[in-house]
Amino acid sequence: MAIVVVPLILALFPAAVLAPLVRRLIARRIPASAATFLVLIGSLLVIGGGLAALVPAVTSQVDSLRQSLLDGYEEFQAFLRSGPFGLQPIAVEDLLDRAQQQLQEGGASVGSGVFGALVAVTEGVAGLLFGIVALFFYLKDGPRLAEWLRDLFPFHLRADAAEVGVRAWQTVGAYVRGQLVIAVVDAALIGVGIVVLGVPLALPLIVVVFIGGLFPIVGAVVAGLIAVLVALATVGLTKALILLAVIVVVQQVEGDVLAPVVLGKATKLHPLATLVALAAGTVLLGVLGAFLSVPVAASGARAVNYLRSRDHQRPAGDEAAPATAAVAAAA
Repeated sequence: MAIVVVPLILALFPAAVLAPLVRRLIARRIPASAATFLVLIGSLLVIGGGLAALVPAVTSQVDSLRQSLLDGYEEFQAFLRSGPFGLQPIAVEDLLDRAQQQLQEGGASVGSGVFGALVAVTEGVAGLLFGIVALFFYLKDGPRLAEWLRDLFPFHLRADAAEVGVRAWQTVGAYVRGQLVIAVVDAALIGVGIVVLGVPLALPLIVVVFIGGLFPIVGAVVAGLIAVLVALATVGLTKALILLAVIVVVQQVEGDVLAPVVLGKATKLHPLATLVALAAGTVLLGVLGAFLSVPVAASGARAVNYLRSRDHQRPAGDEAAPATAAVAAAA
């Protein structure tokens, strides 16, 4: 089931970003299939070119990054064992061993040995191909799919269903575009701090910060922690603390200035609501849930706001017109 549902859901995110490009080409009288094909090929070329330039430089430093993380973690452990600030010594190993034991007792694996690996790879490739096909049809037939989904509802609910769908679609698009901008800004600003402080492995650390920026709050914290551990192991405690201060300042600027401006009202959620959504999504679906939870929660919030504020006194017989307008807006 997951091999079908997950690609269908994930394909919505790039579709929300690429759909305006397809619509612009269609407006210039390019056939829908050709416009979709051109946008997909262009996107793959841009992404593939970026990866081709980035991956060799990053992979060549992965071993050094891993060793630096281990060294930084060992220094952090020694710091806790020393009983800092008058506290009792803290044995991190015991805490991790308990957590690992609980995960092993409660978790279940997809398979074991070579067969399990082959099943995972096969499902991953099949899911990727299915997601690409779904993305193609989302871009090519988005308005028709919206109309089909709208028509599944009773006639008197179609206007509301179409409007909620449009708002959810706009929210997903705003979220993806906004998080990409925020991730780039985070990586650039923190990357400057990493380079100025002379922290080695700057490129892989900047990539880690960029990826972490795609996950609100939690991703940024984890990525920042990795950068600080590497700095602690390579350039010493003082510069590690300076880098930590830089990361905290950047995150504050992001949360108080950048995120409200970039994301706007489309995905405006209280930080507590964001944390709750992230926690619930992570518990239910792991990394996938962490990625989906915020746009889903924001879409739900916008839908509720619309349903609360809609005009219940709409004249009889006018239900179809708003629905048609909403579907047109989604295009």
